[in-house]
This record gives sequence, C-alpha cells and structure tokens, in this order.
Amino acid sequence: MSAPARSTRAQPPGNYCSVAQDGVTLAVRLTPRGGRDSLEGVQVLADGRRVIKARVAATASEGAANAALIALLARALAVAPRDVHIIAGQAARQKRIRVDGDGKALHARLTAIVAAEAG
Repeated sequence: MSAPARSTRAQPPGNYCSVAQDGVTLAVRLTPRGGRDSLEGVQVLADGRRVIKARVAATASEGAANAALIALLARALAVAPRDVHIIAGQAARQKRIRVDGDGKALHARLTAIVAAEAG
C-alpha cells in the first residue's frame, strides 16, 4: 500500500511555477467534471513534484475542460484568455501552462491565490 500522494497546504513557489520576464509557466493537475471551476492550492505528487490543483465543471470531451481551464486561469490571473496557452498535456490531467504577461506581477497574483486557497 502506498502513502497518500497529495497535500494542498500552502507551499512557497517551487517547481509548479517558473517565472520569466515575459510570463510564467505553470504545472497544473486538472480534474474535469469537478463540479465547479476553482483553483485549489498546491498538490504534492508521489514523486515530490508540486502542481497547482485545478478543477472544472466541464467534461474532458472535445477540449471543453481545457477551454474551461484556460478561462479559469485567465480570470484568476487577470489576463486575457489569448495569453494562456497549454504547452504540454493537451490530453492529460497534468499540464504545462504558459501565461504571457509581466512575470513578476503574474507570480505575485499566483502566490496570493495559492495562499488564499490554503488558508
């Protein structure tokens, strides 16, 4: 029997977010058909990697869950949906997301969201 693989406690920015001058790249674990659209803090995977835990009400069929994730992140980070791109994991639960914009400002917003969700 394996140990539980997750925790949603607030964690300092780590490998779930890399910051550049022109944006951020996020590691996200998406749960489609999750009943609501929300960001739920940071989850620690069994291999020790940290990801942002997100859930959307949309199903995974025909890209609906991906579109809902893009809209959710755009709203949460106060950017246009056209600035949010899935760069890896189109058909997987674990995704890499690129958000274009001021990297420092996006990182600050993301840190505030993660802290609020954990508290």
